[in-house]
Amino acid sequence: MKLPLLDSIVFFTLTLGNIIFGISFYFKNRTTDQFTAAGGKLPAWVVGMSIFATFVSSISFLGLPGKAYATNWNAFVFSLSIPFATIMTIRFFIPLYRSIGNISAYYYLEQRFGAWARIYASACYILTQLMRTGAILMLLALPINALFGWNVKTVIILTGLMVVIYTMLGGIKAVIWTDTVQGIILITGALICSVILTFSMPEGPGQLFRIAVENNKFSLGSLGSSLSQSTFWVVLVYGLFINLQNYGIDQNYIQRYMTTGSEREAKASAWFGSMLYIPVSLLFFYIGTALFSYYTAMPELLPDELHATGAADRVFPYFIATGLPAGITGLLIASIFAAGMSTVSTSLNSTATIVMNDYYKRYLNRNAGEKQCMRVLYTASFLTGVFGILIALALVGVESALDAWWSLASIFSGGMLGLFLLGYFSRKAKKADAVTGVVCGVLVIIWMSLSPLYFTEGKSLAFRSPFHTNLTIVFGTMTIFLAGFLVSRFISLRIPHNRENNKINT
Repeated sequence: MKLPLLDSIVFFTLTLGNIIFGISFYFKNRTTDQFTAAGGKLPAWVVGMSIFATFVSSISFLGLPGKAYATNWNAFVFSLSIPFATIMTIRFFIPLYRSIGNISAYYYLEQRFGAWARIYASACYILTQLMRTGAILMLLALPINALFGWNVKTVIILTGLMVVIYTMLGGIKAVIWTDTVQGIILITGALICSVILTFSMPEGPGQLFRIAVENNKFSLGSLGSSLSQSTFWVVLVYGLFINLQNYGIDQNYIQRYMTTGSEREAKASAWFGSMLYIPVSLLFFYIGTALFSYYTAMPELLPDELHATGAADRVFPYFIATGLPAGITGLLIASIFAAGMSTVSTSLNSTATIVMNDYYKRYLNRNAGEKQCMRVLYTASFLTGVFGILIALALVGVESALDAWWSLASIFSGGMLGLFLLGYFSRKAKKADAVTGVVCGVLVIIWMSLSPLYFTEGKSLAFRSPFHTNLTIVFGTMTIFLAGFLVSRFISLRIPHNRENNKINT
């Protein structure tokens, strides 16, 4: 299918306009502080909108409706955990980062446990962001290929270069302001789509809800105590840890907390950005349920191949292409594209910031001047984009490699969160305690992540993790924290005792 002229005009106008808007910040972006923290002068609501746009990606835009279409609203429980994670972030982490005054999230880990902790966390972060950039660029190219017939690899290269240009030239200010515009486009597109679906039912809106209720589409999941199934409680706890990781220790978010004028504004931006995601994710789930009712009432409108199990993620894109009025399709495609570009630009800027602060200024040139640091930021932004493009090109048609990477990414991220929690809540924990905790926790995460893939039959089944995959980060993070905490307590109790014995012997 080829996109009609009006939709093409809408799509290109919104996309190119947003890019030009980002580039326009180049002339206001002359220092490292402006590039990485916007001079600490951005309004709280703009930063909050950027936090929201960073959290939402094109994967969420398509994946959440697909999840609701195929199952129910169990995954929405993830969003219900956000207030708890945000409260902890506002109470503990934002004051910590603002008091330290360093733009890097991982500077704190060096203060607590030494340089190894900072290198470990920052390296894991950079690797994750490179793969994330590549994955998003690849996924963005697929709908463009379907709608315009352009070569997937060509789209990846062009899209990547466009994002690199406005991110590199405009710095964090361009990223945040374009995030804001992209977030508004995304919300507008989702609202219009939900309204059209609601009033397109043959028997009116009531039919939509009737079909959904009959098929138990609004269920939030079982309230049982099973740890091997995706129950309400499993998803809630999983969401708490993932969201605490996002809002509490992710450089993408921490950097935004430093772009406001005060700690109070930083807290307001975190609260606004996180709370906005809840109704918007609810909107995505509603769209998925509405699509189910829509095509249940009119099954002839959906091709046979999309009725098959496993095709749920393709239903929403099909509706966008065939079921919306002229012009609205272009808006929805621009929304998906905007969500992806927002994610990529955020990764480029935050990775460049880490490279400059955690490596260049820390190990290569401690007394670097503004011109040298700006050169590093530009170079790191460009190289991150180039590596992201290369990864995207390598991932074309290789979905199994992508799945394997996300399993490894959970190993990295789980270790990072546990290390932060140990450092903050266990004041007696030292370097050796942290190393012990990380080793124990990462082993648990590896077992829970990989054992279901390799222990599949025979006697090996006895060594397979019986827990739901969502609990991997929960158990891994808690293992790191508890192991480090207990080791620190054990050593602190033994050392005074030994010293006392030495005095007696003397």
